[in-house]
Amino acid sequence: MNRIKIVFFGTPDIGLKSLEHFYNSDKFEVLAVVTQPDKPSGRGQKLLPSPIKKFAVENNIQVFQPKSIRKEADIISELKKLAPDFFVTFAFGQILSQEVLDIPKYETINLHVSLLPKYRGANPIQRAIINGDTQTGICTMITELGLDCGDICMTHPIQIANNMNCVELFEICASESPLLLEKTLEGLVTETIIPQKQCEEGVCLAEKLSKEECLINWDKTAKEIHNLVRGVYKCPGAHFIYQDKIIKVLETEPLEENSTLGVGEFVKSSKLGIDVQTGNGILRLIKVKPEGKGEMLARDWANGLKK
Repeated sequence: MNRIKIVFFGTPDIGLKSLEHFYNSDKFEVLAVVTQPDKPSGRGQKLLPSPIKKFAVENNIQVFQPKSIRKEADIISELKKLAPDFFVTFAFGQILSQEVLDIPKYETINLHVSLLPKYRGANPIQRAIINGDTQTGICTMITELGLDCGDICMTHPIQIANNMNCVELFEICASESPLLLEKTLEGLVTETIIPQKQCEEGVCLAEKLSKEECLINWDKTAKEIHNLVRGVYKCPGAHFIYQDKIIKVLETEPLEENSTLGVGEFVKSSKLGIDVQTGNGILRLIKVKPEGKGEMLARDWANGLKK
């Protein structure tokens, strides 16, 4: 089999291992990378490249950075000249037009971090954890104009442990994706993979997270709040307000017992953490990040309040 020629579309870290895999493989040739424009970051608002662009530049891969790929005829023209076998998209962050989808010889293949049709949309990893799922996965699909509705090529299930947070799940998905993408492209070329239409039963959307969702509602159960903390860990982070300060919660443990205190009240502080009464069950806060301070054990934060 000749080397499979691809153009890789991606922006954040989660797609980096897949791009590295294709670049280092004798089976593939990475013709170019398409990624989001550089974005301002930090106090100085200095423009920084995406992780995907940084890798491409370091390895002399041609880079395109459209503001909107659908509207930039010059970039579309250049992509056509490359004559790729596949476009591979992984968390690119823009919607492709039919003109763009039709460029590759075979297909435009997207890696999605859920087992479609469940969790179509922007935040499938976070939503799976927030909803208390014990399993998710990754899948490859034929990209169509609709939202994550294309035919499925391959799937790979991934278990979600009780205390796994979204950063840990991101890393697993990133690590498992390169091989699934490789098998998919090879299977489509050799016609050993026949994409299957998605079942319309079980369709649900993984809508973008809002700031309001990340504010802890103590009326919910300890387990529900625990899942929220895991699901939005550090990005953007579950939090509550105490003495007019934002307290981000980074690690928790749900306990089955209840106290006689009201919802949201501190039950006790110990070397294990701070216990808070929820709508059902006690939630133990283990690690927090108070506004203006670094990460710390919840017990240390509590001790500081007494001084």
